[in-house]
Amino acid sequence: MAEGQRLASRTMILLGLAGLLPFIATSLGFLVFDDLLRALSQRAFLLYSTAILCFLAGTLWGETLPRPQSGQRATILVSNGVVLFAVTAMLTAQPLVAAIMLMLGHLAQLWYERESLHRPYWYLKLRTGLSLTAAACHGVFIAGLVSLGSP
Repeated sequence: MAEGQRLASRTMILLGLAGLLPFIATSLGFLVFDDLLRALSQRAFLLYSTAILCFLAGTLWGETLPRPQSGQRATILVSNGVVLFAVTAMLTAQPLVAAIMLMLGHLAQLWYERESLHRPYWYLKLRTGLSLTAAACHGVFIAGLVSLGSP
């Protein structure tokens, strides 16, 4: 691997890991805090999850830009579908439903990337770890919603 590629992959790894911090902080914040901070943690968790899922869906477009081909139409449609799904989750205005939908969206995005796209092994390994950790944070958040209710 060339030095430029190594630096780029290291940057992606660091940014990916840093991107987990809001998932971890807000899911735990929802369990630990009361009243205003709990409500803020809830809103921040759902908003951040939506933003990240839409970002990941947008990366699918990048797959088609260098050399657009007719077979990539599905990738563009999946990208748009994931964004619409994420926005619909938020429009339910029901935190439990939204959290479940967003978790499923993250897992579906991961599945699509692993099954349909040709990416380096290190990247797939990274994405799998990041997505499964984000899904676990969703699980913690959902468990908190079920046991504590929505503020």
